[in-house]
Amino acid sequence: MFGKLFGREAERPAADPYALPAPRRKNGTYTLRALGDTRVLALVEAADAGEWEAVKAALAPFDLGRDHQVLGELAVLDGVQDWIGRAVEEDKEHRATALLISGARHIGWGWEARTAARAAHVTQEQWRVFHERLHIAEEQLLEAAELRPEWVTPWRQLLTSGRGMSLGAAVNETRFDAGLRRDPLDLEIHTEWLAQLQPRWGGEPGQALAFARDALARAPQGHRLGCVIAMAHIEEWVESDRGSCLETLEIQAELRDAADHSILHPDYAWRPGWQQDFNMFAMALSLAGERHTVRRVFRTLDGACTKWPWTFFADPEKEFARRHRRA
Repeated sequence: MFGKLFGREAERPAADPYALPAPRRKNGTYTLRALGDTRVLALVEAADAGEWEAVKAALAPFDLGRDHQVLGELAVLDGVQDWIGRAVEEDKEHRATALLISGARHIGWGWEARTAARAAHVTQEQWRVFHERLHIAEEQLLEAAELRPEWVTPWRQLLTSGRGMSLGAAVNETRFDAGLRRDPLDLEIHTEWLAQLQPRWGGEPGQALAFARDALARAPQGHRLGCVIAMAHIEEWVESDRGSCLETLEIQAELRDAADHSILHPDYAWRPGWQQDFNMFAMALSLAGERHTVRRVFRTLDGACTKWPWTFFADPEKEFARRHRRA
């Protein structure tokens, strides 16, 4: 009772029959694998083996046209690019799904060629391969979107490729609007646009945060769209020259309110990959120096670290573990 009164009780999902057992922990933490879900793990293993029929069977519980996180597990998997082209050409019935997977993978593969180096340090050959792979992704994703006009995931991917290829504000605004028409509350469409609004991509200071606040105002209680506030403040921290820029009472309160509105609300929907939503708030709250809600968030995570958004640090797992201990 007192935990509920004073906000100390950690929210946890109900028993999940598909939850992956947590691996042996190092310093009480571990990196989440396959969204923490046995069905997603089966999908990843089938894709890693290049078995298209097994991939299609493993996709049955999911809607790849709406589930960005499941698609993301395939987009980062090295080797998918070696076999997915055959599925695109040979499986006419599932061509849209194969195009979506291939397009998403070519974006990830393109960024691997470019590397995370600053633009001035990317070689001419790296730029060439980067643009070549993104060009393929653009063609495939646009065809997937045409074949399945109700899908939202192609438009999020097209926002990423459009930014990478510097296609300009008008093109990306059109793509953003297309995504919103398919799902006005889609978190990944919003966080992708947050990145587009950053000064490093041509946005104005404060523009992204205003956008995030407007999005939160439209989000029902318990909806994961509330994570847009956490990501907006993380992006503000990335852009700032001051590591302590989020350490204000106003920002701490805004993050607490957004967490209570979304991930800590009783109506929050637990789904494969929910840990990433909590990691966004864990990082934002810890950067802000918040001391109360951050404990509830880390306690619910129970040591589960997702790569995003901690990749803004040089050693994401180490940084997560350090802040986990501090909380």
